[in-house]
Amino acid sequence: MTREGFIALVEREQEALRGFLLYLCCGNKDEADDIAQDALVKAYLSSAGYQEKGRFRSWLFKIAHNTFLSHKASLRYTESIDEVQTLASPLWGDERGADSSFEHQDLYLALRTLPPKERSAITLFYLNGYNIKEIAAITETSEDAVKKQLSRGRDKLREQLIIDNGYDERQRP
Repeated sequence: MTREGFIALVEREQEALRGFLLYLCCGNKDEADDIAQDALVKAYLSSAGYQEKGRFRSWLFKIAHNTFLSHKASLRYTESIDEVQTLASPLWGDERGADSSFEHQDLYLALRTLPPKERSAITLFYLNGYNIKEIAAITETSEDAVKKQLSRGRDKLREQLIIDNGYDERQRP
């Protein structure tokens, strides 16, 4: 792949990549941009190995996903949305974090409570429209593992969003 060809493909997919990473990073623009930059450098360095048979976006997302997991390996996640709000408020209180009025802030908070692999599966499936087989290829896991990650992630998100909104489905008339 030529340098110009790589740049053209990246320009076409750059916005989708940044959106994917923004969700994985739960609205933290700086973190998403850092991971995107690292992923693009890695992609460029390995572009000679890109097989043009597949979708460039999937190949790029795979690299970005692995870069995200490497970045998150040293960090911990929390299961409490209250703790997440406390941890995230300094990020969202300044211009470098997500816009405090951003419409997906509750989702970002809930996503932050998920382990990185569940967060990736949820983001790829619901926000990027990949099917289970494609997610398995991107995340280098089995389809059964993706199904489990989606199921666990949905359950945890449902619980967090119900708790956060003070709504319990069991109380529904």
